[in-house]
Amino acid sequence: MKFLIWGAGAIGGTMGAYLARAGHDVTFVDTVEEHVAAINRHGLRITGPIAEFTAHAPAFVPNTLRGEWDTIMLATKAQHTEGAARMLAPHLSEHGCVVSTQNGLNELAIAAAVGAERTVGAFVNFGADYLEPGVIHYGGRGAVVVGEIDGTVTPRVNAIRAAWLDFDDRAIVTPNIWGYLWGKEAYGAMLFATALTNDSIADALARPEHRALYVALAREALAVAAARGVTPEAFDGFDPNAYLPSAPAGAAERSLDALVAHNRRSAKSHSGIWRDLAVRKRPTEVDAQLGIVVELGAAAGVPTPLTALLVQLIHDIERGARPQSLDTLALLAASAAPMNHR
Repeated sequence: MKFLIWGAGAIGGTMGAYLARAGHDVTFVDTVEEHVAAINRHGLRITGPIAEFTAHAPAFVPNTLRGEWDTIMLATKAQHTEGAARMLAPHLSEHGCVVSTQNGLNELAIAAAVGAERTVGAFVNFGADYLEPGVIHYGGRGAVVVGEIDGTVTPRVNAIRAAWLDFDDRAIVTPNIWGYLWGKEAYGAMLFATALTNDSIADALARPEHRALYVALAREALAVAAARGVTPEAFDGFDPNAYLPSAPAGAAERSLDALVAHNRRSAKSHSGIWRDLAVRKRPTEVDAQLGIVVELGAAAGVPTPLTALLVQLIHDIERGARPQSLDTLALLAASAAPMNHR
């Protein structure tokens, strides 16, 4: 297939390198000029425990790109979705589609920009990090799913999945892409909570004193999903049914144990959220990923006070008002405690 990959960072860079190596026609776009120059000069190098190779494909900054594509994989940070969608629109063919290989519910913004009929949903949960210009660390495999946002199964999503098998041989098509995306919203809330500290994902999720907090966060997101008529899907140890108030005793503990085990297998020990805060010193995706849960919850009459507080604490860290520490996580946990006794 012929792919334009808009955003050649951790997710887009990893998938694009694998697709290019397999012989697909790949073109990269990125706003970081040094990254684009490095790709054009030496190729895009994938490093880590899963594979070591360099893929060669042309790369451009947005204002130098020319041409149209039938399939554009959007892989920017969630907060850049609307701007990226406007910039890529002239490069999308009349009957083409934009596939959101991002975190969050960005398909909503993409559909508003280019049309629902030209928007395809995707869910990716593998671990990767941008290390330096031209170098991506691929640390751990995870679910790779593609699906139409209206729930149909079409030739184009089957073709995308067939190509993505060259990246991960477990890639699937789903008629319930919103179920995966909302499942990731619940799990993503947990990841944002772990990023309040310097613990690894696995170490944070393993702490018994904070497990009630993770359950409470998941329940808020899942309640909003239910209000929107979405049935969340399980993936990589996350079982949405385990976090519901009606779940059997011990179900959430077992799911958290499975998430710990999944993350211990990955060479990517910390989330991209933690990396944005601790390493790259830049704003996170918290508004685009969790702020939207608060907004959609309010619209549906579903309260999300814990998620709203988590958004606030992340912003406090972003502006230097709080440290990443167990004390910061304790503030969130203290607010969760009364909810768990209701």
